[in-house]
Amino acid sequence: MAQWTPLKRDTLDSLADEFLHNYARGRTLLAVDGIDGAGKRPFADDLAERLGRGGHAVFRASIDRFHRPAAERYARGVDSAEGYYRDSFDYPLFRRVLIDPFKMGGSAGFVTAAFDVERDQPIEADWKTGPQDATLIVDGAFLHRPELRGLWNWSIWLEADQEAAAKRLFVLDGAAGLSPRYPGGQAIYLRDVGPRTLASAIVDNTDPEHPRRVFADGC
Repeated sequence: MAQWTPLKRDTLDSLADEFLHNYARGRTLLAVDGIDGAGKRPFADDLAERLGRGGHAVFRASIDRFHRPAAERYARGVDSAEGYYRDSFDYPLFRRVLIDPFKMGGSAGFVTAAFDVERDQPIEADWKTGPQDATLIVDGAFLHRPELRGLWNWSIWLEADQEAAAKRLFVLDGAAGLSPRYPGGQAIYLRDVGPRTLASAIVDNTDPEHPRRVFADGC
């Protein structure tokens, strides 16, 4: 079991308890959205562990495993902010092989990963099933965009100060993480969608060991 600071454990448990208070039954969907470099994937992994601590079934997926091929992602140019925001992910595939069958429940199989962005090729389908009461936690960028609106029972907007986020992005992507593609695409998203106002909860993850919940009306 992971070793966490008391504040981190308390934050995760509070979020998990609030979610389960409202969505303990049936097939439910929880999104962990946020700026690039906010630490969405590890935060979602940790939340999944706490959400499942009482035996609740939890599945994990990332929108990063539903990328479009590189030729489509970079058709507008490798540094294109528009390309990052509008061309990165295959939302119809994401819904068809993961979201829709997961929501059906029963014996319907679903796929939690469909594309290997490093190899730029599809992943052989690994079909999964689960119990009737289960939660799918999806992490990734742009999860509140119009194509996905209405999917989530609950969502988290994860943020961090720009310096901390930029350092994490550089560790993850090297020099490519410094491209104007990423902050530019996020700027379009923030301007056009306003995801912070749509999320069920907002968490400041500037220090991943001490995440804290914040509230929009107090910021």
